[in-house]
Amino acid sequence: MERLVEIAGRLAEVGGVVGVCLGGSRARGTHSPDSDYDLGLYYRPPLDTGALRLLAAELTEREVDMTEPGGWGPWVDGGAWLTIDGVQVDWIYRDLDRVRRIWRQCEVGQFEVGTQPGHPLGVYSYAYVGELALGRILADRGGELAALRQEMQHYPQPLRTALIANARWEVPFILAAARKGAARGDAFYVAGCLFRAVGLLTHALHAHAERWVLNEKGAVRAAGTLPGAPADFAVRAHALFGVAGTDSLAARLDDAEALQREVLRRLSD
Repeated sequence: MERLVEIAGRLAEVGGVVGVCLGGSRARGTHSPDSDYDLGLYYRPPLDTGALRLLAAELTEREVDMTEPGGWGPWVDGGAWLTIDGVQVDWIYRDLDRVRRIWRQCEVGQFEVGTQPGHPLGVYSYAYVGELALGRILADRGGELAALRQEMQHYPQPLRTALIANARWEVPFILAAARKGAARGDAFYVAGCLFRAVGLLTHALHAHAERWVLNEKGAVRAAGTLPGAPADFAVRAHALFGVAGTDSLAARLDDAEALQREVLRRLSD
């Protein structure tokens, strides 16, 4: 950790960088021995990517492929995958003014879902808030990250209400649409509907428990441990995707509808 703090301090000296935060499983204490270290570089344009390249090359002792902002897509933004002292360390850009704007939207129950490679359900905008709220600040020259993170320690009730309401109408709607696909033997369409339905229930369960969802990875399993979730939520949800052909599509939808009824009933408690 001392080495990470040292690196974060040097990153904070780069033009445009406001602060650095350790994120991901390492920040939450849920990591495995081979987990990467994710460093969020919170910045305001213009970001001096030239200086970042020089620092990365010095730390890794080789030339580094460092993107410009937006180089990894509209939501992941940009950065670099590095190996420092034999350890995987990812530098990930986060536009601080955008994070602030999304936080204000969350406070009034607004969110958006963006398309991003590697995120089949899409990136929910409030993941930016969760990253900072759950992260560990390593460098913060003016104290701005700490002040904003303190605000984010309460989960906005308007956002909670909006996510639960979204699941209430869309999950039954999309499962009804899946029924039509099942009647045509359209396994591809049905699988997509099931994936979205489970994703919506997962986000709603997290919102009900006032917990942040950062991405799809591990989210279903985590939802199953939350207060308000059926005890076997994760097992039942994962079982929906064991469809080998079209013969069992209707049965899978029966299971999905039973699961959504139980979850939505529990969200009313």
